[in-house]
Amino acid sequence: MPGISQPQPPHAVYIHIPFCTNKCFYCDFNSYVLKDQPVMDYLRALDHEMELTTLQTPPGEIKSIFVGGGTPTVLSPQEMEFFLNSVRRHFPHWANDLEFTMEANPGTTDREKLAVMKAGGVNRVSFGVQAFQNELLSGIGRIHNTDDVYKSLDNARAVGLDNLSIDLMFGLPNQTVEMLDYSVTKALELGLPHYSIYSLKVEENTLFHTMYQKNQLPLPNEEDELKMYLLLMERMKRAGYKQYEISNFGKPGFESRHNITYWRNEDYYGLGAGAHGYVARQRHVNIKGVNPYVEAAKQGFPRLEQFEVSREEAMEDFVMVGLRMLDGIRKADFYAQFDENLQQVFAEPLHKMLEAGLLEAHEDHGGYRLSERGVLFGNEVFAEFIDVLTA
Repeated sequence: MPGISQPQPPHAVYIHIPFCTNKCFYCDFNSYVLKDQPVMDYLRALDHEMELTTLQTPPGEIKSIFVGGGTPTVLSPQEMEFFLNSVRRHFPHWANDLEFTMEANPGTTDREKLAVMKAGGVNRVSFGVQAFQNELLSGIGRIHNTDDVYKSLDNARAVGLDNLSIDLMFGLPNQTVEMLDYSVTKALELGLPHYSIYSLKVEENTLFHTMYQKNQLPLPNEEDELKMYLLLMERMKRAGYKQYEISNFGKPGFESRHNITYWRNEDYYGLGAGAHGYVARQRHVNIKGVNPYVEAAKQGFPRLEQFEVSREEAMEDFVMVGLRMLDGIRKADFYAQFDENLQQVFAEPLHKMLEAGLLEAHEDHGGYRLSERGVLFGNEVFAEFIDVLTA
C-alpha cells in the first residue's frame, strides 16, 4: 500500500552443507558422514529452496554469505561448482566488499577445489584447526593432523585466498594450560588476520556427553580453564588482535561481518538442512535429515517449524547477543529497532549488572558493554535478560 515502507530484505545469507568425513566426538551440529549420501540430490534441493526463498523475499544487495556445516569442503570440485553457481544465480547482487566465507577442514582442500571456490566468489576461508597437538586432535575425533593445517593454508594462499581464519578450542580432554599456550604460539606464527577460540561445551547427543555421564572424560578443572581463557586473551592482545567478541579476535577490518549480523540481531536468510533463518521477525528452522530435507524441498519450503518472534523476545535477543560483542550495545540502535528506551525496558537487570561490576556504560553513555570481569562471566550476564519481558 502507498505510504507503507516494505521491510528491507536481509543483507546476509547462511547456507548449510551437512556432510562430513566423520563425526567429531564433541559435535552436535546437524552433520552426517559423507559416505553414500545423495550429495547432488541435496544440492538440487538446496537450489530449489533458494529459488522459493528469493521469490518470497527478493534479495537486495548481499553483504555477507557464510557456508557452514558439516564440512562444506568435502564437496568435490564439480559439486562445489554446481553449488556456487546456484548461490550466484539466486543471490546475484553482491556488494563490492562482499564477505563470502566457507568453513573448511584441513585435509579437505586441495588446490583444484580451492581454485573452484575462489572462482565462485568465496574470498574468506575458516579452517577448523582446534589444536596443534596431534594427540589432542585424535582425542577429539578430528582426522586431520598439524601437517594438513600448513598444507591447507599454503594451498589457499597459492590460489589467491588470503583472508583466512582458524578455529582453536580450549578446555579439551587432557589439555593443559601449557598445551594451549603452544597452540596459540603456533597459530600466531601463521600471521592470519582472524582467529576464533572457543571453549569446549559438552553437548547432548555427542560421544563426549556419553563419556562425561560415565565419568570417562578427563576435562581440565575450572581453575585451569579460566587460566586458559585469560592466557589466550592476553596473548592475542599482545600480538595486536582486537577481541571484538567473547571468542573472536581480528586485525582491524577483518572482523567476521557475517557473525556480526547475528550479534546485532539483524535479519538473514537461512538455507539448507537444519538451517535457521530470521526474516521480518519470522524465525524458521529447516528439517534436519538429508533425505527428509530433499523430499520436503520438492514439495515446497522444507520447514521443521516457523514462528513469529514477539517484540519482547526480539528485545531480549538484541541485548543478549549484542553484549557478546566487546563494543556492546547502543541505546540509539535499540531505539531505532524498537522505538523504545533501552534503560527503561531493562532497568532492573541493567542496574543489577552495573552494580555487580559485570557491565559498564560506554564513555559517552550511549550504551553498555561487558566489563573486563564481565567478559569472564558472560553467560551469567546474558541469563539476567532471559525471560525478563516474556515470562
